[in-house]
Amino acid sequence: NAQTGFDETIYILPVPTDKPGILDRSFDILEDWAGAALFDSTEVVNERGVVLEEWRGGLGSDSRIRDKQFPVIFKGSKYAQRLPIGTPEIIRGANPAPLKRFYRDWYRPDLMGVVVVGDVNVAQVERTIRQRFGRLVPVTRPRPRTNIPVPPNDAPLVTIATDPEEQVTSIGVLYKHTPRAVRTAQDYRTSLVASLYNDMLNRRLGELARKGDAPFSVASSGYGGFVRGTDAYQLVAVAKEGSTVEALEGVLTEARRVREHGFLPAELQRAKAALLRAYESAYAEREKTESGAYVGEYVQHFLEGDPSPGIAWELRAVQTMLPGVTVADVNALGRTWITDRNRVVMLSAPEKAGTSVPTAADLLAVFPKVEGATVAAWTETVSDAPLVATVPTPGKVVQTSATADLGLTEWRLSNGIRVLLKPTTFKADEVLMRGWSPGGSSLISDADLPSATLATTLVERGGVGEFDAIALGKKLTGIQARAGTFIDDDSEGISGSASPRDLATLFQLTYARLTMPRRDTAAFLAFRNQVRPFLANRATNPEAVFGDTVSLTMSRYSPREQPVNVEYLDRVSYDKSLEIFRDRFSDFSDYTFVVVGAFSLDSIRPLVEQWLGALPAKARTESARDAGVRPPDGAVDKRVLKGVEPKAQTVVIYHGPAEFSPAERHALRSVTEYVEMKALETLREALGGTYSVSVGGTLQRWPIQAYSVSVQFGSSPERADSLFAAVRQVIDSARAGAISDADVARIREQQQRGLEVSLKENGYWLLNLASRIENGEDPKGLLAYPDFIKALTKEKLQAAARKYFSDANVARFVLLPERGPAQ
Repeated sequence: NAQTGFDETIYILPVPTDKPGILDRSFDILEDWAGAALFDSTEVVNERGVVLEEWRGGLGSDSRIRDKQFPVIFKGSKYAQRLPIGTPEIIRGANPAPLKRFYRDWYRPDLMGVVVVGDVNVAQVERTIRQRFGRLVPVTRPRPRTNIPVPPNDAPLVTIATDPEEQVTSIGVLYKHTPRAVRTAQDYRTSLVASLYNDMLNRRLGELARKGDAPFSVASSGYGGFVRGTDAYQLVAVAKEGSTVEALEGVLTEARRVREHGFLPAELQRAKAALLRAYESAYAEREKTESGAYVGEYVQHFLEGDPSPGIAWELRAVQTMLPGVTVADVNALGRTWITDRNRVVMLSAPEKAGTSVPTAADLLAVFPKVEGATVAAWTETVSDAPLVATVPTPGKVVQTSATADLGLTEWRLSNGIRVLLKPTTFKADEVLMRGWSPGGSSLISDADLPSATLATTLVERGGVGEFDAIALGKKLTGIQARAGTFIDDDSEGISGSASPRDLATLFQLTYARLTMPRRDTAAFLAFRNQVRPFLANRATNPEAVFGDTVSLTMSRYSPREQPVNVEYLDRVSYDKSLEIFRDRFSDFSDYTFVVVGAFSLDSIRPLVEQWLGALPAKARTESARDAGVRPPDGAVDKRVLKGVEPKAQTVVIYHGPAEFSPAERHALRSVTEYVEMKALETLREALGGTYSVSVGGTLQRWPIQAYSVSVQFGSSPERADSLFAAVRQVIDSARAGAISDADVARIREQQQRGLEVSLKENGYWLLNLASRIENGEDPKGLLAYPDFIKALTKEKLQAAARKYFSDANVARFVLLPERGPAQ
């Protein structure tokens, strides 16, 4: 892969090292990129279309707002003139000569760095790098590489941008600063203080946003690198409708409250605990950290000089420095960020008939108003009560069995709960858990479905036991344990994660979430007001309208597949949500829990017995109900006219009955990978008609055994039909058996490499163990997956193409602009 920013280009090449020759071959590629690009005329012409489609894919309300804001934010700087991708006129006219010049001027040895991290012989790789990249010829008269400044501004700059498709009103202030270099230990301490400041102010803003009278739905504070040569401190809020000025006043008032009165010692203590815990976790995972994380750190060191002392040094520094950081230190740093100079006020909003947005004068008037107002100090109440006030009577493990091949132990608890445990060493500081039972929202009436859909969210907003959501967040600060409930179509349950040292809290929190929901009507009303701005303008978003059309059509407009909009939100009854939650989580006798990660059976058993074993059991017999939602038969062809940009989005869905089995799941996965690979070669590389193609498939067991395959790609409106025809040709070729042995080998290799990585991830085991058990399959079937990969042939791919890309049931949807040549 590669990424091009304003100031650098980074090539990224993940390489397996267990197969002879691949690393050397990778250096061939890297060396060619670095100094031997040919810029063949034919390839340049072909690539024009690809880059143009990448540009086209970024079009929309966000890009239109950005194009209005950047000339103000970057006033007087080259950054204001264009994005790295360029303009469509330049892209369409690209030819080798200027590309060669640019390559010669800037892709040169003195500006180049090579980073290698992984399972390699360091001395040997260093020799290889010196040999290969040392022979690149230096430029005799290099063009100077200069940092592009963003000029200062004494008077505040204001940008107000509206758009018919914009979804929310965003108001913020950006303060430009000279980059804050981190070169010394004192610099590092300053960066820690900055993290503490933003953490504490963000917690305050988050707490205010959860209150019904807040003028903003979301607000944030952040300091960091903006562009090369400029840092920025930003205060940003999503305003509730009609409260734009009040939202700006709200975030500025909170920043002034900190400047005036400072943070509370208790806030600082929590922020320190959270920051220290993050470093401790990173240190615990130091032997399991993936190569990509190191590469990213080293790249920043090369590009901008950011230090890379290693997590051992950083943890020691944090342990040494944090205790000495005072409230005064944090307050003083924050005061340097908010200045009268170098200030940019940014407003973006939906453009709607009959509504107006504040003027620049309206926005600028907020600043003296806030500075002249009396601001009271922040107050809070923090409970030191235990998470669960009354410890329940524990259950017992009454039955034990093991599956040695999987490293899996199964316990049956006295209340009927089934617990499967897989201790691993993949991560040193990670334990994952998932528990579920059959039923879900399928047992809820159509009329009550909105209340069921939001039930777990609303209960989470209420908190647990004696703790409201805000108090619970403070209680859990510095503790790496999280748990959240869910109600799906056919099941309900809970998922969570924790550090091994916080396992006790995970199990207590699980018990509390499941049995101690807390009613908080104020939190419900605040939530409704908070999300309403995000839903109010959904009908103006082309992608949302298109997605709703696909969902509704593929469900035959079932009342159980309705768009989540303001009308949907208004149908939610808080009382009904609580009633549904309490019913769905009242009986745990049919629950299954899967726990994977860094724990021992001896250490986790008392927690399982105490907290899972204590869950109530009523011995109800339940199963999910078939609500009758089915896709339409035969051919469907729909075109949605929405939006103004010259771009199209195509979604094609193949569906029908299919056997739900491991073999068929692998066949479906393999054929979709093959079709995606060949479609990408055709639509992108050969035709230059799209930037990417996505092909994916699923098999479902319930309510009927069936398959669904989707093909998605973006394009110009004029080429949507011809590219769809090209996809059909790829599919027809696969169905006819025109599949090469080389392509089969490529798919097998990709799957094998992916499996090697997945087998060392807790998430893979949790997901697949839970899925097998929930679908009534033997978990030992996971061990057969390598055999499926080895047994893949072109004949099997052909058979899968005929089965899963059948023309019997095909639905095609195309999103086109409301006006333009496609009509």
